[in-house]
Amino acid sequence: MTTPEPEQPAPAGTAPAPPLYPGGPAYSAPDEDAPPAKRPVKVLDVVITIVLLVADGVLAGLASVTGMFLVMASDPCGNLTCDGSLIAIGWMMGMILPWVAFAITVVVAVILMVKRRLAFWVPLAGAVLIVLSLLLAFVVTAAGVPSSGA
Repeated sequence: MTTPEPEQPAPAGTAPAPPLYPGGPAYSAPDEDAPPAKRPVKVLDVVITIVLLVADGVLAGLASVTGMFLVMASDPCGNLTCDGSLIAIGWMMGMILPWVAFAITVVVAVILMVKRRLAFWVPLAGAVLIVLSLLLAFVVTAAGVPSSGA
């Protein structure tokens, strides 16, 4: 039979360990002045986002070059009455809007990557925006050219 050893006081300068549940004796709340823990960097997400942003840049360039050809919508205007201002607006939209959509995509993706949140979806949505901006330019340009109505 062994007798339990008497409890000895903790050495000076050491704090007792808090209990595992709130409200217990000597419970200490988490330090509110401590900075919140940072999210880990998701390397794969960053790499995929950058690759997709480069692809979006190529897509914006191709869309802009395609938008330059919208000026050819005025070719049949010798025989038809066309709205030259609508054709010019659609032509400018076709060249500029893809780059605006790309710039917005880059800014949002960088902000999300700095905040360490998932950002791979932003260039995918940006690609859709680039294509939609070019389609909008096609619609505006086509509105300036009436059908031939043979």
